[in-house]
Parts: sequence; structure tokens; C-alpha cells
Amino acid sequence: MFKSDYEIKKELCEVGKKIYNDGFVAANDGNFSVQIDKDTYFVTPTGVSKGFMTPDMICKVDGQGNLKEANGQWKPSSEFKMHLKVYQQRPDVKAVVHAHPPIATSFAIAGIPLDKLIMPEAIIFLGAVPIAQYGTPSTMEIPESLEPYLQDYDAILLANHGALSFGCDLNTAFFRMESTEFYAKLLMYARLLGGEKEIPCGEVKKLVDLRKQFGVPGKHPMEKLCPGCYAGDDTCSMSPTDANEKYGVESSAAYHGFQPLPSQVCPTPSNSGNKDIEGIVAEVTKKVLEQMNK
Repeated sequence: MFKSDYEIKKELCEVGKKIYNDGFVAANDGNFSVQIDKDTYFVTPTGVSKGFMTPDMICKVDGQGNLKEANGQWKPSSEFKMHLKVYQQRPDVKAVVHAHPPIATSFAIAGIPLDKLIMPEAIIFLGAVPIAQYGTPSTMEIPESLEPYLQDYDAILLANHGALSFGCDLNTAFFRMESTEFYAKLLMYARLLGGEKEIPCGEVKKLVDLRKQFGVPGKHPMEKLCPGCYAGDDTCSMSPTDANEKYGVESSAAYHGFQPLPSQVCPTPSNSGNKDIEGIVAEVTKKVLEQMNK
């Protein structure tokens, strides 16, 4: 479905309100963007609270981050460099969201990746969230730190900085930011209660199969977190740690030297708006509950 420039700018403002109201940013923090083509992007302005943006503030920039149209006093975010790195490395991505969700950011500050198999929905829609090395904001250090993870993940924690999520449209990118924060919150609560109990390896494969069945777009690193399933061991029921030892796979956030799963095709935009993604979430949740009640 074709969207006018105004409609895209309005959507960016709406997401800004959600991110601000959810407490994922404070003051003027955060930035997000939408790709129109390889040389046209809409990006949020610098020095403005994302909860109080109006469409006239959104900047239209080229593939180098330069303004394509004069926009009064409003200038594009200086952190757009990291967005460009994502777009350059991931042709399937059409929107990027950067925020500072407090619990997920706390994990990034503590140096703890979100790589535990604790929730069916997190396994299906995120898989895992690694931590990129610290870099100075607004420089090329952060874009360069992202590069090792872009082919395998759809959300990345930024050490001592925040989180970055991306997807085939703006709502998908935003939902992945929400999911990252929710995943971090559950993991934090579980550890306060004595520690998380991970879903067995064999059960994880069922969840990955559901993801494939429903054609969830984006990347998925589960062959790294549950290697026994992907090594042809149909009876695998060991913990991820045991599986890593048996199959020689690195644990934690240092995931290098692996072939990613085939990327899914982004769904074609339609008049249904968010219903495609919401329908997938509802159907997957239904299937998961059915499996758990057997």
C-alpha cells in the first residue's frame, strides 16, 4: 500500500509517543528511521523529545545522511550512521528503532546478553539479543560494532548505551524493541526468584518450526542457542550449555563463524496495517498453548 510522505512522518511521530510513554527514552533520547529507497530515508530530528514530535520535524535524508529537503531548524539525528549500517547490511530491513529501555539497557550495562531460552514468544520472535561492543555515540564506532551481528539478529543491545531493533516496517521494528524489554524484564524477575529454568532443547525445535510455519520475517539465531536440534539429533533434550559442549558451539554473545538461517521474506504491505503481524502473534500463541496443554 502506497503511503504519502506525510503518512510516514505521522507514523514516526506515533511510534515516538509510544516509546516515550513506555519509558523507553527520557528527554531527547532515541532515534528511529524508515527507508523509502536506497537514497531516501525519513529520520527523527536531533534535540527533540520523541514523545512530542510533529510531522513537520521529521527529516528527509539521502544515503549519506544529508538533508534532501530544507527542514527549517530541524536536523537529522547524529546517530543515523548506525541506521545506515543496518540498511546497508540488511536489504530486508526498512525501519530501525534505537531507544534506551531501562531493563534491557541495564543488561547491556552489566554485559549480560539476552540469550536464555525462557519464553516461547521470545524464542519464536527474537531468538536472542547479543551485546555489541561499546562505541562513542554519533561516531562510526557504533556502526562498526554492529557488523558482527547484523546477519543473524533482529535486535542488538549496545554496551552501556541502549538497544537497537529493526524490521521490514516501522511497527515490526518497534514491536521487537518492546519484546526485547519484556524479555529482559522476565529474565530479571526470574533471577530475583532464584534463577531461570530454560526450555529443553527438543522443545525449542518445535517453536522454531512454528516460526517457519508462520513465515515470521527477519533473522533467527536459534541454531546457535539450540545446536543439538540443528545437528540432526531428534532426541535432543539437553540444556543449551550441555548442547554447546557436545557440539562445540560457543555460548554467550560471541556468536561468530556460523551460517545464519535463511532469511524470511518481508510480507507485502497491505491495508490491514498491523493485522498481519498481530495475527501471526495470536496464532503462534494459540499453537504454543495447545502444545503446552498436551
